[in-house]
Amino acid sequence: MDASCTPADITDPTDLKLLNKARESTERIIDDLCDQRSDLRSHRPRYDCGRARANFLSVTKQKKPRRRKIKAVIHRQLDYLQRNLDAVDALIASGAVLSGLKTHWWQKLLVINELRRQQSIVLNAKARSMPDRIVNLVQRQVRPIVRGKARAAVEVGAKISVSIRNGFAFLHRLSWDPYNEGEGLIPQALKYKKEYGCYPERICADRIYINTKNRHFCARNSIRLSGKRLGRPPKDPEVNAAYKQLLSADQRKRNEVEGVFGSGKRKYALKLIMARLAKGCRNLDL
Repeated sequence: MDASCTPADITDPTDLKLLNKARESTERIIDDLCDQRSDLRSHRPRYDCGRARANFLSVTKQKKPRRRKIKAVIHRQLDYLQRNLDAVDALIASGAVLSGLKTHWWQKLLVINELRRQQSIVLNAKARSMPDRIVNLVQRQVRPIVRGKARAAVEVGAKISVSIRNGFAFLHRLSWDPYNEGEGLIPQALKYKKEYGCYPERICADRIYINTKNRHFCARNSIRLSGKRLGRPPKDPEVNAAYKQLLSADQRKRNEVEGVFGSGKRKYALKLIMARLAKGCRNLDL
């Protein structure tokens, strides 16, 4: 068994790019609200949209902008976004109705409010992380998954847990929120017993699965869990060599699940999930 991430079809989610997209969306929402009545145009924000766009491009066009410059532009974009949100509130207080907008626009407005709150906390608290962080205005269920791989430390998409039984791959969990895959060993072993009437003879898994809780569970149920044993190695060289050979065989067997991930991402588009609707992207715990 093992876990992997299935990247979603979205652009690189930088804070500055998200704020610029949110500002442009709120400008579109304000225009639609102002078109409902002619007397509502007085609540339009008094600043040049081109100036806000130029402020955004002053950083994005640089190859390696300094962190101080990026934070200054983020702060400025937050000010523009707050002005737009205040203008939306003023329009609603003056008689404009959100029901006159299309469904995806007022849904996006709710996401933009949460994005502004998160970015304000990250900027003022000088933090780099935020729970349930928004990385896309349309696919609001997408979350960043920290993987620590050489190619990309963070992948944006759903996290899946997969097991291989007799050459067949089974999906056990799909979640857009990050989770510790080591917690899934015991539920998968219990499900195996429910389906086949007994526990598996051995479980070949990564190091993250080999924790104290899983070791005790496998020892109580006579399951051989791949991985290094606790304590000192045996003094008998023959026993030690046999143990190393068994450990190497388990690791070679575990490569089968890595091959399933590889073929799924190269051949079956698992490396780029094209789903956009929330109904087709719900969490699954099978």
